[in-house]
Amino acid sequence: MFGKVLIALGILLVVAGVVLVYAPWLVSWFGRLPGDIRIERDGGSVFIPITSMVIVSIVVSVILNIFFRQ
Repeated sequence: MFGKVLIALGILLVVAGVVLVYAPWLVSWFGRLPGDIRIERDGGSVFIPITSMVIVSIVVSVILNIFFRQ
């Protein structure tokens, strides 16, 4: 079981890397949704992607439920 999880994570990392290198416009929405907090001032900046992470969490939960359902 652990081996299958490692293989799945490896494939997921490779796919994410290919998307980021060859198709960055597919993830350009991340951090720009309503509800994502971005505070920029002279001393620095703070970025809190609340809405983006909720969407990522839902997608990951659905994918894991599809693959690991018994």
